Amino acid sequence: MDYSAMKPAEARKLIREGKITQQTSGMCAGYAQANLAVLPKDLAYDFLLFCQRNPRSCPLLEVTDAGSRSLRWLAKDADLATDIPKYRVYEHGKLTGEYTSVEKLWRDDFVAFLIGCSFSFEADLLEAGVPVRQIEEHRNVPMYYTNIDCEPAGIFRGKMVVSMRPLPPGQIVRATLITGGMPRVHGAPVHIGSPEEIGISDLSRPDFGDAVTIRPGEVPVFWPCGVTPQSVIMNGKPPIAITHAPGHMFLTDVKNICLKY
Repeated sequence: MDYSAMKPAEARKLIREGKITQQTSGMCAGYAQANLAVLPKDLAYDFLLFCQRNPRSCPLLEVTDAGSRSLRWLAKDADLATDIPKYRVYEHGKLTGEYTSVEKLWRDDFVAFLIGCSFSFEADLLEAGVPVRQIEEHRNVPMYYTNIDCEPAGIFRGKMVVSMRPLPPGQIVRATLITGGMPRVHGAPVHIGSPEEIGISDLSRPDFGDAVTIRPGEVPVFWPCGVTPQSVIMNGKPPIAITHAPGHMFLTDVKNICLKY
């Protein structure tokens, strides 16, 4: 089913009912999507500091009050424990489960961080005639660990994760200008071409998401990715953390135009 024209509130309702469990690239075109990271309150300050020090990877859109599953700005009548298609739970740095709801795991001391997602700028790319391969192929975006260090904060430290979209050379400047105008959803590319320069040895084997077709003459273009928090959470080994599963984002009520300069 094509969910591109669906309103976010309607899509969240279907997610809450278990009728949408797939990745969200291309859904609710024109509306921002967000990454999720949930941590105990005693680690929230350090994670907030990490996001402030790494705004390309972790552009903060909203932070909840402790224990709250609702949002003040990004969406009305939303429940952060049920309205994401797939969640991941980490305990002491290890992935212990994937769930379509984390209601039973939610605690009064949890603080949720909503972080900008590059899926948000894809509608603008398509409108400008820039191809988005994973949407064409109905796949999740490919994501890779890099050798780019993040600025540490407390227990949170590690390498940047990037998402990749292959583009014809003639479209790279246009894509850079479009995405550069949306810094709250990762902004302009962090690297263009030569994946080995940022520590990626094989584009056909992404660390997260799905491989996509790279056509002859196309150039891989890399954007900072909101899966970076999952990487640093695994490194920091907090007692418990909840995130979205890669590519399974929170659909906000905020239009992309509100996240531009």
